[in-house]
Amino acid sequence: MQMFRPFEQDAAPVGWRVRVAMLTADLSQEREVMSRRIAGLGGSVEHFDEMFSAISAMMDDPTGYGLLVMDCDAFGGPEVGHRAVALLRGTGSTVPVILISHECSESVFPEDYAMPILLRSAVSLQAAFDHAMRGRLHWHAA
Repeated sequence: MQMFRPFEQDAAPVGWRVRVAMLTADLSQEREVMSRRIAGLGGSVEHFDEMFSAISAMMDDPTGYGLLVMDCDAFGGPEVGHRAVALLRGTGSTVPVILISHECSESVFPEDYAMPILLRSAVSLQAAFDHAMRGRLHWHAA
């Protein structure tokens, strides 16, 4: 599903030019699949293979990133993902976060922007991306 800004004449897809920090294992097979899916949705993917380097990059450029996607299984499970979200929120960042882990019992799409979206697999990545980018309609209106 693509969403468009109906209040501007030069409307563009919501995901257009979103800079995405992707935190995955360096040689993960899922990495390429997720990268292609996000790029197909309009995201510009930057890969990180270490949690603190990704958070540091997002702190150094607080308005540059529009989304963080983390493959939690590559780093020890969803607990590590929630710790990354806590560190990110501790810096004052409000960037949406998608955490992917096979250990999650169900996918969760919270209404609260501060809470991460939880996925059991990358199969639901498009729905999660759309859900995370729902606020971009308001960002462009400002």
